[in-house]
Amino acid sequence: MIVPVVLSGGTGSRLWPVSREGHPKQFLPLVTNASLLQDTVNRVSGITDQAPIVVGNDEHRFMLAEQLRAIGVTPAALILEPAGRNTAPAVALAALYAQRSNAEDCLLLVLPADHAISDVAAFQSAVGQAAAIAEQGRLTTFGVVPTAPETGYGYIKAGAEINGSAKAIEAFVEKPDVESANQYLRSGDYLWNSGMFLLPASVYLDELQRLAPDIYQACAEAMAGGAQDLDFCRPDAQAFANSPSDSIDYAVMEHTEKGAVVPLDCGWSDVGAWSALWSIQAKDDRGNVSQGDVLLTDCDNSYFRSSERLIAGVGVQDMVVVETADAILVSHRDQVQHVKTIVSTLKAQKRSEVSLHQEVFRPWGSYETLVLADRFQVKRIVVKPGAKLSLQMHHHRAEHWIVVKGTAEVTCEDKVFMLGEDESTYIPLGHKHRLANPGKIPLELIEVQSGSYLGEDDIVRFDDTYGRAPQGNA
Repeated sequence: MIVPVVLSGGTGSRLWPVSREGHPKQFLPLVTNASLLQDTVNRVSGITDQAPIVVGNDEHRFMLAEQLRAIGVTPAALILEPAGRNTAPAVALAALYAQRSNAEDCLLLVLPADHAISDVAAFQSAVGQAAAIAEQGRLTTFGVVPTAPETGYGYIKAGAEINGSAKAIEAFVEKPDVESANQYLRSGDYLWNSGMFLLPASVYLDELQRLAPDIYQACAEAMAGGAQDLDFCRPDAQAFANSPSDSIDYAVMEHTEKGAVVPLDCGWSDVGAWSALWSIQAKDDRGNVSQGDVLLTDCDNSYFRSSERLIAGVGVQDMVVVETADAILVSHRDQVQHVKTIVSTLKAQKRSEVSLHQEVFRPWGSYETLVLADRFQVKRIVVKPGAKLSLQMHHHRAEHWIVVKGTAEVTCEDKVFMLGEDESTYIPLGHKHRLANPGKIPLELIEVQSGSYLGEDDIVRFDDTYGRAPQGNA
């Protein structure tokens, strides 16, 4: 029995400004019309009928649930990590849950949620080959057959043949320099480390307990002391905090004698930087990738992505230009790995562009900042059919609501009334209020806020359908 385990805890900082902490790359449609998370879940449908276990973080819990619902998938579990502790603890949580939920041992197909694979049939075939090895108690990883001397990936040196295409793991190799990468490519003995695994749950936990007992103990205690909250499994935060942060490779795979690697040739990419997206997407006759409103003259081998405005490129080569409503990235294509430096600077300056887009998604819908000035702000709010915001109040701002589409049910103190299109209302400072959409189509309205402080953390919740904290901006 193969149980997919989808790891969705990353932030994708090298794909800034499109990928941000509040809405990272796995939730974005970067390669197809579906998000990377949805593509990952969809591609295992031909391998197993077992529902996936998805491991993510608390901040993204409603996006996780909504994106799975949108493709008709009910997960076996949505496990929310109390803190980021890398892949070894994340997989341990999933393995412990799988053992608790299944009478028989199972194979865990561990997949990061932010990879792209163009040849799904080849991927599924490789999983079948790996299953034959994993069923013998091997901790099996997938090594991508390299197509170039890539310096941005770690490598696996394959050793003696075990069975068929599967080989023993001779060594894990860190990201090499160009000369070493060329040597690896010529030798034919090295594979890119994909970060994907097929693991017998019991064997993984046994090896983790032997090789990294602190991780195993912390995860076992966290799951034993955890709780179910709505659709989410919440491990005990205090116990999980005691776990060291480590990857599967460092904690287990580099030390176990039960490792194996299966070659994988399926058009794989970890979508780790804008150059990776350029390499896997359709290009014009001069090697350019263009998405959105883009107009080019005499440009070569470049990547252009427009979200809001026209990008006009003239006479540039090997460039990356990415535009969003509030930020523009301009980089040489060979330097995009260093976008993380920009993200670090934004964090140090406590700028909002590091974490949030102008359009911010919430479990009830979304809001988009249209104008932000001293003492007033204008937003466009969209509420999904049947959804409602929390019953809340603000200490520092009043709000005006103008309905432009759909029907709004408004609660203001002890009054409940309906607003149709082109109607409006006023919510005074300090008044308890709630907005709901009782209709069958999305509710859209314009909100004008005015007051001395307009931050999203000026909120006190009295009742919330989604179990969010009484205060805060989540």
